[in-house]
Amino acid sequence: MLYICIPSFDEAPTVGVLLWKIRKVFQEYSREYEILVYDDASTDATAETLESYKKVLPLTVIRGESRVGYARALTELCRAAAQRTRYARRDAVITLQADFTDQPEHIPELVKRFEGGADVVVAESANPNAGPTPVRRLRRFAPLALRLSIQTPGVKDPFGSLRVYRVSILRDAFKAAGDTPLLAGEGWAANVDLLLATLPHARRVETVTMESRYDLRPRASRIKPLADVLNLYRFGRAARRRPQPAAPTTAGT
Repeated sequence: MLYICIPSFDEAPTVGVLLWKIRKVFQEYSREYEILVYDDASTDATAETLESYKKVLPLTVIRGESRVGYARALTELCRAAAQRTRYARRDAVITLQADFTDQPEHIPELVKRFEGGADVVVAESANPNAGPTPVRRLRRFAPLALRLSIQTPGVKDPFGSLRVYRVSILRDAFKAAGDTPLLAGEGWAANVDLLLATLPHARRVETVTMESRYDLRPRASRIKPLADVLNLYRFGRAARRRPQPAAPTTAGT
């Protein structure tokens, strides 16, 4: 089973079309899948849009009554998949954005690496200079904010959201976290944090170079470069006190 996990906040213009694109991918790529969407107390028509797709897709919507943020939404989606699975070593979680930044057409290539034995598969940006100005600025300074505090062995771009995680690795990460929150970072830091949480339990990590499509997103970027860089810096300082992950076997393209 592939659990496709999508955090969503006020993405009514895109989330429905994204779900339809996922459906089209799996019509041509025969795999058993389930879509999990966390609706983070959206204030637009996201809830109504999602409701209309429940009849035609294997879709479960987790509705937040109050805003919890990206990190908590991502955590709850991973937790839901870890609880649902019957075969944790065989099943996978696929994380992606609801705003067209991550393309469902890339899923088969990522799953191919997972089925080949990778425990974590990371999509890395093909062009760091692509995207709207706030994204380019953050991508320029984000590595500097973490350079002295964070190591992600084998992964050059730890900031993206499009990834595959073996469910057993996520279960191990939740167990290791115990009563503390799985993710302490927010925004891009949450993506880094999830990678840091899973790397110690992964025997093999692979990276794949793919192109994000910021040009397809109808709304403006929510990134605030200065605030997000400071957030990454504070996150890095806090994470530095944690044990750093050992280097798993890595491969990339």
